[in-house]
Amino acid sequence: MRCDLILVLDAQSPREVTPVLRQLQGTVRWVKIGLEMYTACGPDAVREIADLGFDVFLDLKLHDIPNTVAKAVESAARLPIRMLTLHTGGGREMMRWAVQAQQQHAPQLLLLGVTVLTSMSAAGLAETGVTGSPEQQVVRLGRVAAESGLRGLVCSPLELAPLRAVLPPEMALVTPGIRPRDAKADDQTRVMTPAEAARAGATHIVVGRPIFKAPDPAAAARAILAELQSPL
Repeated sequence: MRCDLILVLDAQSPREVTPVLRQLQGTVRWVKIGLEMYTACGPDAVREIADLGFDVFLDLKLHDIPNTVAKAVESAARLPIRMLTLHTGGGREMMRWAVQAQQQHAPQLLLLGVTVLTSMSAAGLAETGVTGSPEQQVVRLGRVAAESGLRGLVCSPLELAPLRAVLPPEMALVTPGIRPRDAKADDQTRVMTPAEAARAGATHIVVGRPIFKAPDPAAAARAILAELQSPL
């Protein structure tokens, strides 16, 4: 199974990351725009990054009543994006409405369900009222997401194997919490190396600081891609 690299753009403006992105043109295909940049710059940020030739993963983690989320998907479908996230915790009906909007307005857009945030430990999850382990909650929400029509999930790499055991094989699994062996874990509590995630069944891995903070970002990205291509 092919596994690709998604670069996280942890910045408020495209101008902050454009110099590095120009170094990475032709090496990295995917970039992820999250709440920080989207809140600061809005849809123009998406268009500006897409104009540089990258496929955009818009990580907004939509979570609201079904009609509101469906309308948000319809609005996002007008942007040059290839992936969009929503929280599976919004429930089956919300996800079904989102899928209907996606199929009607952007058939090629991949909706990804967010299960348990990689920053959440078992203790943190318990504080929210979930008594099961992170793995159990991820599998539970993953099943509901697949039954609701979603074709991909965001999950910790440590839940890749359990999800692959119960989900359709064509489901995309996008995994943050990826760190090369010599990188710090930062705020992620459930992490794997790129090779480990690829072996476990990830279709995409999400990496940010280990590339952006590297002395040579392009070399760092190439090293991760080489590891993904030869994960054994």
